[in-house]
This record gives sequence, structure tokens and C-alpha cells, in this order.
Amino acid sequence: MNYLNALILGIIEGLTEFLPISSTYHLIFFSKLLNISQTEFQKTFEIFIQTGAILAIVVLYFKTLITNKKLIINLIYSLIPTAILGFIFYGFVKNTLFDSYYLMISALIVIGLIILILEKLISKQKIVLNKTLNQLTSKEALIIGLVQCLAFLPGVSRAGAVIVIMLILKYKRQDSALYSFLLAVPTIIGAGLLDLYQTNFVFSSSQLILLIIGFFAAGLTAFYSAKWLINYLQKHSLEIFAYYRIILAILSIIVFKLI
Repeated sequence: MNYLNALILGIIEGLTEFLPISSTYHLIFFSKLLNISQTEFQKTFEIFIQTGAILAIVVLYFKTLITNKKLIINLIYSLIPTAILGFIFYGFVKNTLFDSYYLMISALIVIGLIILILEKLISKQKIVLNKTLNQLTSKEALIIGLVQCLAFLPGVSRAGAVIVIMLILKYKRQDSALYSFLLAVPTIIGAGLLDLYQTNFVFSSSQLILLIIGFFAAGLTAFYSAKWLINYLQKHSLEIFAYYRIILAILSIIVFKLI
């Protein structure tokens, strides 16, 4: 990996982290296109630069994060199952799921189809989105945390998993997206620290520069991507993301020559 690769991947991470299209899969996909090997450092890079995207959320929603006590408690409830299962299955996730293209592509398609089905039910008013974050209960927060664990598999999308379950629970799209943003803060910071601890990396000076470039590129682009998504969901459905996931899956099959 060179510095330009780090910049490109950082921008891709920032653009996709908060959209329901799997930022991790995008990093794997574009790394493949750029002929970047999936080394241990590369996997750590992909996890670490997500913390740059988190910086954008802290900047955008700092007041919300520190002043809403009920919201903070619910975020803790959601974090508990993710933290426990993430710690237990860390090795399996990093060494197995990150290398399984068939599983990742299947996840892209399945979650895309689920989103399309949900949006169809919403359009027919079988599901009425009338709840806001102020109505979120601790039980629902735990359920959201459990569902978020599905995103251990690249292709599922952490934001996608959270938004889907919250739509099922009848929360408005923009509130669902906002909660996915806020939940990303402790989730991704925790994942990044765990990865650094488990891998016990001693980075070279060039590797540190790559991490810094990716971190700030991700942070800057994530700032605008997150703001755009909240505005977009106030007037639009998630269908465009579902179709994008399916198209990306088909493109991946062609690029990776899986059939």
C-alpha cells in the first residue's frame, strides 16, 4: 500500500461508513481492485480508519452525546452484546469472515432484498414509521445491539443492520440513521482498540503515516456523508441503497470471477 492508496481507501471509508452499504466490504473490494494484499496490517488499517469517520460524528453530535442521559444509557445497552460477542469471536471474524467472498456477497444481496421488502411494507402502511429516539426502550436497545452483531460479516453493514431493525421496530428513517451514527462511536472505537491490543502491532514510520492519512481522509468525507444521509432520509426511502447493494454484488462476482 502506498500513500495514494491510503488516501483513496480513507475517502471510500468516510463516504460509506454511515450508509447502509457496508464500508468494510467497500474497503475489501477496492483493495482488490488496487491490488492491495489483505495482510494483517491491511486488515488493521481497514478497522483503524473507521475511527476517523467516528471523529465526524463526535463533531456533528457532540452536544447530543453528552446531554441526553437516556440516549447514552440506551447506547450502553446496545453496546453490551456487541462488545461481548465481538471480544469472543474476534479471531474468527478477522481471520475467516474477512476472507469469505461468497458470504460477503450473499450478505450484500440478502440485506438489500430485506430493505426492499421493508420499504414495500412501509409504502403499503403495513409498517408505520411513527416512533422517535425519545421512545426507545432499554429492551429495544439490547435488540438493536444484538442485530448489530450481524455486521461482523462484511457485506451486512453495521449501519444497515441497525437501520433495518429500527425500521422493523417502527422508528422513523432519520431517527434510525441517527442512532446508527451514535452507536458507531463506542462500537468502532472499541473495535479499533481491541484490534490494536490483539494484534500487538509495532508500526513502522511509513505505516503510521498510512494510518494517519486514512484516518483524516475518512473523517473529512464522513462528516459530509453523514449530514447528507440525514437530509436524504427525511424525504426518501432506502430503496436506492438496496439496489446499489445488489448491483455491487453482481459487479463483485464479475470482478472476483466467482462463477
